[in-house]
Amino acid sequence: MSHMSQLIAACSLFFVIHIFISGTPLRGRVVGMMGEQPYRGLFSLVTLGAVVWMGFAFAATKNMDPLWTPPVWLRHVGGAVMLLAFLFAVIGLATPNPTSVQQEGLLKKGEDAAKGIVRITRHPFLWAVTIWAAFHIAANGDRASLIFFGTFLIVALAGMVSIDHKRKRMMGADWDAFAAKTSRIPFGAILTGRNKLSLGEIGIIRLVAAGIVFGLIFWGHAWLFGAAPY
Repeated sequence: MSHMSQLIAACSLFFVIHIFISGTPLRGRVVGMMGEQPYRGLFSLVTLGAVVWMGFAFAATKNMDPLWTPPVWLRHVGGAVMLLAFLFAVIGLATPNPTSVQQEGLLKKGEDAAKGIVRITRHPFLWAVTIWAAFHIAANGDRASLIFFGTFLIVALAGMVSIDHKRKRMMGADWDAFAAKTSRIPFGAILTGRNKLSLGEIGIIRLVAAGIVFGLIFWGHAWLFGAAPY
């Protein structure tokens, strides 16, 4: 099997388990057969295997079959774009959120979960993936990048819709109340007057942590991934 065929196969595996199993009625049937925790363990294991496979296949095929020439100005905005992605990712992961795995019970506790970065979007980590993937597709301009990063882009965007539908089935009125104060699209709830921005709730520690992680990945990018972003 060629490296490109392996990349397509690995991306297909990742795509199928996230689009056609997770968040669908099929997931419920599988959980009914093996239990919630074994399912989550198996799903995480298969996901990790798919990502590792994708990574090795992409490393062997990147820069092959160029599709377009990325504009020069894209290089100059890359740092700012990726910093935004890391802010969404790190702050999002560090903020309690009922859309996150095993945090569904936040709404059942009667707490107001629409705080911090969740005021901006209820899917901050998936928006981080979306920004990261879209930028790398545009900046690389080759077929392998389109397949590799495009898979993450589609899964992230579809995941927002899938998670919302799954949480609504699970939580009913509690989810409706939460969704009414938040939005999928960044700043959607704020711009429509359903919420307000509160930077103080995000916290300086989360902001600093995001900056540190961004700095480490930025300066170590060439060593980790074989391509310098500067």
